[in-house]
Amino acid sequence: MIKLLVVDDSALMRKLLEQIFQEEGDFDVRLARNGTEAIEAVRSFDPHVVTLDVQMPGMDGIACLSQIMLEGPRPVVMISALTGDDAETTLEALELGAVDFLAKPSGAVSLEIDRLRPVIVEKVRGAAAVRIRRTIRLTERIRHQLRRMPEVPKPVRRPLKPATQTKAGQEPGLVLIGSSTGGPVALDIVLPQFPAEFPWPIMVAQHMPAGFTATFAKRLDRLCALHVVEVSRPMPLTAGAIYIARGDADVKVARRSGDLTAMPVPSQKDYPWHPSVERMVSSALEHFDAHCLVGVMLTGMGRDGADAMTLLRKKGGRTVAEAESTATVWGMPGELVKNGGAEFVCAIEDVTETVLQMVGSNALC
Repeated sequence: MIKLLVVDDSALMRKLLEQIFQEEGDFDVRLARNGTEAIEAVRSFDPHVVTLDVQMPGMDGIACLSQIMLEGPRPVVMISALTGDDAETTLEALELGAVDFLAKPSGAVSLEIDRLRPVIVEKVRGAAAVRIRRTIRLTERIRHQLRRMPEVPKPVRRPLKPATQTKAGQEPGLVLIGSSTGGPVALDIVLPQFPAEFPWPIMVAQHMPAGFTATFAKRLDRLCALHVVEVSRPMPLTAGAIYIARGDADVKVARRSGDLTAMPVPSQKDYPWHPSVERMVSSALEHFDAHCLVGVMLTGMGRDGADAMTLLRKKGGRTVAEAESTATVWGMPGELVKNGGAEFVCAIEDVTETVLQMVGSNALC
């Protein structure tokens, strides 16, 4: 049996979530109305996984999560409304060790939650299988949050440069990054390490709902030397920029008026995960020589992008997969390795340096 603790100040949400997981047949479910009850339940019940409301009276979700991760780290899935403030708080929660999050149903909750049932069950089951590693870095992040220390100064940037303006009239290459569960924290580590003079654009497909990617991009923009934007409209690919695919949609490489462009497109049933890593990489292969592409697969459940990145590698491109030792979930990078599509497998702290070496040694682009 999977021991699940549901923490929510809404009696209706507690009841609906309890019903969903009791009907699964292999969950032992306990309920808590607030952060204080949740801490006591974690100590006495010792759940395998916790769903935790972001906004609660008294001890809120962030304070409760911090206490859980300091006392006895375990998988936590945050339950968040699709608002700017909640989105920012949810991203803080991921920094503090939450493995995933769910968007609260909007409108008629009892009707909407039935539509979301498969996603809810999948995410909580996946989270229950995650091993939370008690690390110095996690403890430092929690204590940093509790102290509310000021942010570090924003990195110095260079002006954006059109991607077509390169020596010998050649277009530059493109870095393609895919991630899912655990991805926001992994990207927090990888993307700020790219220097302002990095010569290629970077496209990122992080599985995430629509209401969160704009906030996520703005947050990364504060941390990175490169400009970070959500792809909410067609945007010419430029060196010195990172393009975050919009949630619940997909992003493709396209050519408009002669310029290579990051293009937002509606999701398709052929691609079960969104934003789709598979679709992003496949579209890049239509417009770039594979030798001018670097694919990076970070933590995540499932296998989105594994086939397209394997093809990229077979055609002469370069690929990097995050190592199992640092991945929150070694699903997506593990599938790339099993496919034989990973040229390098390395810890998350070494991913950026590996990409920099690949791009620096690439004389074709």
